[in-house]
Amino acid sequence: MESGQGAAPSVVLAVDIGGTTVKGSVFVDGVELIPGRTVPTFEGPFSAFDAVLELVSGLARTARALGYEPTTIGAGAPGLVDAQTGLVRYAANLGWTDLPLARLLEERFSLPTSIDHDARTAARAEMAARPTLRDFVFIPIGTGVSSAVVSAGKTVIGARGQAGELGHVPTIPNGRPCSCGQFGCLETYASASAVLAGYIAAGGTANSTADVAKLVGKDALADEVWSDAVNALATGIIMLTATLDPAELIVGGGLSAAGPVLLDPLRERVGQLLGWRDSPAISTSHAGPRAGLIGAALLDTTVQSSFSHMSQESP
Repeated sequence: MESGQGAAPSVVLAVDIGGTTVKGSVFVDGVELIPGRTVPTFEGPFSAFDAVLELVSGLARTARALGYEPTTIGAGAPGLVDAQTGLVRYAANLGWTDLPLARLLEERFSLPTSIDHDARTAARAEMAARPTLRDFVFIPIGTGVSSAVVSAGKTVIGARGQAGELGHVPTIPNGRPCSCGQFGCLETYASASAVLAGYIAAGGTANSTADVAKLVGKDALADEVWSDAVNALATGIIMLTATLDPAELIVGGGLSAAGPVLLDPLRERVGQLLGWRDSPAISTSHAGPRAGLIGAALLDTTVQSSFSHMSQESP
């Protein structure tokens, strides 16, 4: 099927890989074609890579059933990601070490594939949603915690492509063991999975982190676990602020759904710790909960010019 007059459309199979779920959708010339699909990252004997293959296969079938031939794959992955080589060097929550993700997807689906760190892909969507914001840090909080640094309108990659691993900054001396091998890492206290695990370990009963958030202010255990998360996150934020001087810190990912329950005490704590200077603005994502998918679609440079036609959610 052709797009308007002449050239065939850009049809991107966009994938956002997380430690709990893998999300995917089809974008045609920058417009999301379907509401998208979500599969568990781990289910039974299946690995995270199996989940990615299953999802991409389903997206390709859907696109073709609607008359569109896929042209590219774009994927955001957690961990240490080398976008140039398409290699996921290390993703603790996925069990990946030196996984040539781009090459494996290209071989399986015969489509050119671009990958990047999941935080950087989401930050692309944030930059497209707010092009005048040129200095910010995007912090997705889900199964883990990471960040993407944008300075002077450009994403900071780092010498080894590893800039932004906020979740593995030790914030609590001799604290909880982390899957990375260190102790007291920020994500062992402030990730959505850590909040839920901490609440249950303290004797609470909850089925999700959202349940814990609803109990804040009503349950002493929830208050304690939430306070630990806010303090760890605030400690990481003041390090970023002192080093980078961002105009804004944008919280995304599943934990951002807590809204004021998270942002109000976080702003207060950051203000207390940054008594020597003004605090940067702290907000939730303007690109919305699908920022990772939009950013994965934007890895196809032909999509970027038509991004203004994409549907975006209000903050």
